[in-house]
Amino acid sequence: MLNTNKIREDFEILNKSIKGKPIIYFDNACMSLKPKQVVETMNRYYNEFPACGGRSLHSLGKKVTEEVRNARKTMQKFINAKSEKEIIFTKNTTEAINLIANAFNLEEGDEVITTDKEHNSNLLPWQRLKETKGIIHQIADFNDPEDLKNKITNKTKLISMVHSSNLDGTSINAKEIIKIAHYNKVAVMLDCAQSIPHKEVDVRKLDADFIAFSGHKMLGPTGTGCLYGKEALLEKLSPFIVGGDTVKDTTYSTAEFEDLPERLEAGLQNYAGIIGFAEAANYLMRIGKKDIEQHELKLNKKITDELLKINGFEFIGPKEAEQRGGIISFNIKNMDPHNIAMILDQSANIMIRSGAHCVHSWFNAHQMKGSARASLYLYNTEEEANVFIEEMKKIVKFLK
Repeated sequence: MLNTNKIREDFEILNKSIKGKPIIYFDNACMSLKPKQVVETMNRYYNEFPACGGRSLHSLGKKVTEEVRNARKTMQKFINAKSEKEIIFTKNTTEAINLIANAFNLEEGDEVITTDKEHNSNLLPWQRLKETKGIIHQIADFNDPEDLKNKITNKTKLISMVHSSNLDGTSINAKEIIKIAHYNKVAVMLDCAQSIPHKEVDVRKLDADFIAFSGHKMLGPTGTGCLYGKEALLEKLSPFIVGGDTVKDTTYSTAEFEDLPERLEAGLQNYAGIIGFAEAANYLMRIGKKDIEQHELKLNKKITDELLKINGFEFIGPKEAEQRGGIISFNIKNMDPHNIAMILDQSANIMIRSGAHCVHSWFNAHQMKGSARASLYLYNTEEEANVFIEEMKKIVKFLK
């Protein structure tokens, strides 16, 4: 069981108020808050060793190289990767997916399967490759492994699926899907941006070939992310972005590329961000993902049970909280979701997200403009849930 009061002491922003009222932050599927441990770790880079890693042989340069290597080992432990070479630092999930899309050596006629609930980050790279390379992009039903199985052909090279949807919080059965894919000799990439901050993701238990995730959704800094890949598969990737740090040597016409992981991490890296990212992973490992998952589910169930009593309230996704993790995506009949978000913000400092949540394709297919979305995390409390429920009741009552 989480000690939420103690956890909240680590988040300075939660001790502040706006117009005399506390902040209730329910926009965690978009961006999580940052604990002081992450901020202090990043400041340690700028204050104590603000130099260049991997290149300079002086003391500060060696310290940066050591800290980045320790960060890589932390991320290896965080997802139970076999080797630190399997950890590629990126700017975010989007960059990690684009790296695979452009480095996986797909050719004209090769097929890639995604689902109907993909974030634009896992939709647009494949649309682009369809235009530029002539690949075939298949879309399977997120909720139906049989549909996925039926779409696999002898031309399918990669299945790239969101693990947990930011649209409604539901998750795929990743282990089953990976088993189906591997039986057909197809590689699988999971977009874990929404799953890894909230529940255990063990790449070896899942047998995932690639996963992508971001720092900013798991208490880490913005501009940080990770691509995991099995070492043997990463070795086969063609370099995507090339330049400094990706090569051992060059002539005017040739290049000798570095070994993993450096050859996939072009240019000077976000050192402060990388070590802050690792500190966020350490923070989550100290708290425990299972306790975080149970805490969010408890709050979601409390909110869901009360909102289901309100006439005109419509959930996106299943009504059962157990199937939606920490996400409550909803609409109120005859009310624009942006107006719901603005009223909650102005009346009680309740910060949620409204709109299409970067899943425009799903909303367009269902002829919907969007939804309001409350998303929970480890520092949210039952008191905050109660305030949210009462404010929602006021909004619906006002509409009558």
